[in-house]
Amino acid sequence: MARHGGRGWYGRVIAAAVGVTAVAAATSVWTAQAGQSGGPAEPARPAKPKAAAVSATIAHASDRGEHAVNITIDDGPDPVWTPQVLQVLRDNGVKATFCMVGTQAQAHPDLVKQVVAAGHRLCDHTVSHDTTMDTKSQAYQAQQIVDAERQITKASGGVRPMYYRAPGGAFTPYSRKLAASHGMRPLGWNVDSKDFERPGSDAIISTVKSEVANGPTILFHDAGGDRSQTVAALRTLLPWLKEQGYDFGFPVH
Repeated sequence: MARHGGRGWYGRVIAAAVGVTAVAAATSVWTAQAGQSGGPAEPARPAKPKAAAVSATIAHASDRGEHAVNITIDDGPDPVWTPQVLQVLRDNGVKATFCMVGTQAQAHPDLVKQVVAAGHRLCDHTVSHDTTMDTKSQAYQAQQIVDAERQITKASGGVRPMYYRAPGGAFTPYSRKLAASHGMRPLGWNVDSKDFERPGSDAIISTVKSEVANGPTILFHDAGGDRSQTVAALRTLLPWLKEQGYDFGFPVH
């Protein structure tokens, strides 16, 4: 991870990243999937004081032990679907980790604050959800991660993201180290609910039930399109997981 000593290093990184910021907005996979376009990110500034560094290894385990699950919600916040996901979580007494796209957090700070107020955790999911960022320069990766960290922290009222999840799992050794140096543990998943493909709530439920033995961290989405199937699936899955004796925790940090 980049271990910069001050504004000089950071200024050089951001200067190098200026040329790719427009590319990020134009090529954002999340934007294309969602049918939306976010405005350009504001210039990145290091958040202060800097969070303590954490492990750069990708987290999968739960902080509640072996028979627990971590509910993770990606790509929001979204004004239609995030409130519905929050309500289902509230109804079941479950806390989750929300992996937020920086431009979405910037556009909906009220929702970011609602997530935090409900006791959920925040995760940096980059500025523009470019699933090819592992093929891009280190300057580009730094811009995507650090800008999103700043956007989410500002939108939350000062609460930092505790994790970093690369879009589509496009981690690199550099991006993992950079995120970890900012106090954000790289976050993977064990179960992909496939809800992004909208296969129907029954299919989402079946996928999670059949794969939950693979590990605790389960991937869902609250943005990037119609998430009514996700909401319906969560209404069934959360009580079912409790019936199977699973506890609900957060990813190890």
